Amino acid sequence: MGGATMGSMTDLPVTTQGQQQSELRTAVERCGYYPNVVLHSLELAAAGEQLVSFLVHHEATFDRDELRRHLTVVLLTPTRLVIGHTDDYPADELTGPPHAATSTEAVRIDRLTSVVVSHAVDNPAGYDPGALPREVVITVGWGAISRLDLEPASCGDPECEADHGYTGSSTVDDFSVRVSVAADGIDGVEQAVAFARSLSHATSR
Repeated sequence: MGGATMGSMTDLPVTTQGQQQSELRTAVERCGYYPNVVLHSLELAAAGEQLVSFLVHHEATFDRDELRRHLTVVLLTPTRLVIGHTDDYPADELTGPPHAATSTEAVRIDRLTSVVVSHAVDNPAGYDPGALPREVVITVGWGAISRLDLEPASCGDPECEADHGYTGSSTVDDFSVRVSVAADGIDGVEQAVAFARSLSHATSR
């Protein structure tokens, strides 16, 4: 696909001594999903800030009979959380040739109100604290999106047929990513755990 390209990620000033920079480029290129487009959008969003940690998640889904891919890249800088999404679209009569759309959102660390890290582990009775979880889900909220879950309320009497209205809960869910050994491999889960640790540390101050 044509469009803007980057000659080298060495032009991206968001790294610490080049190591994070090189690892980010390698992770994005490993996905084989328009790396120049993805890295260029991240360069713009990073705005010259140092890169503290990152998470790259490549997800494939089926849209009817077509395979669609989605790439999420999350950057943690000293002051912001930068979330990038890239999708590809097939050719059609309305939009023309195959193309990709990429977008980024930057949220200041001091605006984050919730960081939830969920782990799923095998054999919990004999769990080794040093072992990797089978699955990690990272959910971050900053108040932009709230999900309201409602269900009919009851009084606890199984014979009661009165209308008790509804009960529910409101959950902040602006961004969520699920990484598992089965889908993303051990390296993917290790990266997710490391990113969750860095993000938790950043929001603890």
